[in-house]
Amino acid sequence: MMAKLKNINMLRYRRILLKLSGESLMGEQGYGIDPLQLRSYCEQILEVAQMGVEVGIVIGGGNIFRGLKGVDKGFDRVKGDTMGMLATVINSIALESMFETLGGKARVLTAIEMGPVGERFSKTRALDLLRDGFIIICSGGTGNPFFTTDTAAVLRAVEIEADVMLKGTRVDGIYSADPEKYPEAVRYEQITYDEALEKNLNVMDLTAFALSKDNQLPIVVFDMNKKGNLKKIISGENIGTLVKIK
Repeated sequence: MMAKLKNINMLRYRRILLKLSGESLMGEQGYGIDPLQLRSYCEQILEVAQMGVEVGIVIGGGNIFRGLKGVDKGFDRVKGDTMGMLATVINSIALESMFETLGGKARVLTAIEMGPVGERFSKTRALDLLRDGFIIICSGGTGNPFFTTDTAAVLRAVEIEADVMLKGTRVDGIYSADPEKYPEAVRYEQITYDEALEKNLNVMDLTAFALSKDNQLPIVVFDMNKKGNLKKIISGENIGTLVKIK
C-alpha cells in the first residue's frame, strides 16, 4: 500500500481525460476498427491506470461515420451528427471490451439514454467509478448536434475535474505548420492559449478551445502511436506540446 502511494505521489497527473480520434483505431486497414491498434492503445492506457492514474476517455467516430461528411452527401446536419455520435458509442464499446479482455475495469457512459449499452453520464457517477478504479469511456459526444468530440472531451475533462486533457494524435505535438506538408515546420514544446490563437494553429475547434481556456484546462498534444509516450507524460517527461494559460 505504501509503495502504491509513493508511486502515485511521483506522478505528474493523477486524473486525466484522454481524447482519441476515431480514425486512430483504423490502424493500417484504413477503415473500421483494427484489433491490433485497439489492443495497443488499451494496453498503454491500462498501464497508466495500474500506476494509480484515474482515466477518462473520449473517442471520436470518424472511422465509422463523420457527421459533416454526411452533410456533403445529402444528410441533414442534425441526423448526420446523431449518426456520428452513435459511431462514438460503437468505438467506446470496443474499448470497454478490450480493457476487460486485458483484465481491466471499464465502463461506458453515454450522453443520451442507452440503457443496455451504457450508463447515462453524470459527474457523480463518473467520479464514483474513477475512485473505484474504473476507466470511464464517455461516449455520444455532448448529446447534441453541432458540437465536435473535441468539445465533448473538454466538457467531460472539466466535469470530472481532470488535471489535464491529453490529446493523442499521429504527430508529436503542435507545429507552426503541417509537418507532413512542410518539413521545415517548428514544433512547440509549450505554448499559451493566446499564442495558439494568434498563430492560428488549429489545436482544436474554437468552441472546444474557448471552453478549455475559460476553465484553465491544460492540454498536451502528443503522438499516441508511439508506444510508451502516454506513460512518459504521466511520469513527468516533456512529451508533445503543452498548451497552458500563461
